[in-house]
Amino acid sequence: MQTVVGVLRGGPSREHEVSLKSGAAILANLSEERYTARDIYIDRNGVWHDRGRATSPERILRQTDVVLIGLHGEYGEDGEVQKLLERFGVPYAGADSFGSYLAMHKIMSKARAKEEGLLTPESRFIERVEDSETVASEVVRAFHQPVVVKPVGWGSSVGVSIVGGYAPVLSAVKKLFSDGAPSVIVEEYIRGKEATVGVVEGLRGEKFYSLPPVEIIPPNGDFFNYTNKYDGTTQEIVPGNFSRVVSEELQRVTKVMHRALGLRHYSRSDFIVAPKGIYYLETNTLPGLTHESLLPKSLAAVGVSFRDFLTHLVNLALSR
Repeated sequence: MQTVVGVLRGGPSREHEVSLKSGAAILANLSEERYTARDIYIDRNGVWHDRGRATSPERILRQTDVVLIGLHGEYGEDGEVQKLLERFGVPYAGADSFGSYLAMHKIMSKARAKEEGLLTPESRFIERVEDSETVASEVVRAFHQPVVVKPVGWGSSVGVSIVGGYAPVLSAVKKLFSDGAPSVIVEEYIRGKEATVGVVEGLRGEKFYSLPPVEIIPPNGDFFNYTNKYDGTTQEIVPGNFSRVVSEELQRVTKVMHRALGLRHYSRSDFIVAPKGIYYLETNTLPGLTHESLLPKSLAAVGVSFRDFLTHLVNLALSR
């Protein structure tokens, strides 16, 4: 009897459309000889659907052996759907609910990086919109301009802006709050090469297998924002143009953060390689799996097919 693999996609986040693509890529590449794929669509209101009909998560999950999560952003990467899967006892690939929450919360993940002795941009945390003016005034005095303004709990660079000066910083912060961000982080802007590195547990006999670092070169000197992540205009060089020493250090600190955040199975961490060193930015517990996404490109660079990777994830989930 074939293993029934439920593939979650969609979801009530700002990355709904990207999630649909990740889920479609998973469904298209699961081995038909080994698995029966179950396309589980979650709409923007969080309602689960099976074969086009709205239903309860419990009903679908009772008929599913294991789950691959193609969700991104809120609900998918912040630990909420993981709590649901844990409640029903369904094995799934990727970080557990607490590790997901920890990695998604940029302040907490940066704190873990500092505890591990890694460089990370200095930042200020804004929990209430009422504090926006005070913090905007402080960061203009304390940090070189421009600075990075971003929501604490969203992914794929949604809502991220690079701005300088009191009025633009304040405007960017207030816009995030008005768009529904629960909290905001204002961070030093570190100039350097953008890099990202994936890690997969148990691959090729290694407890933590680091994939080659990817060098990211956005168009026109821009940063790696939501638009150019998916429109094909960004150069993504695998392996990146880094020295052997820098590449090995990127791979090392990626494994450090995977362990420090208590993650499992796979993750991808983002960095800036600057003259002063390597700065940790954040970790993605459910990195994109679309045709344009970075993790599949890294896997291909070391000769691991996407189909074999998915089989590996299913095996990791079932061997918990």
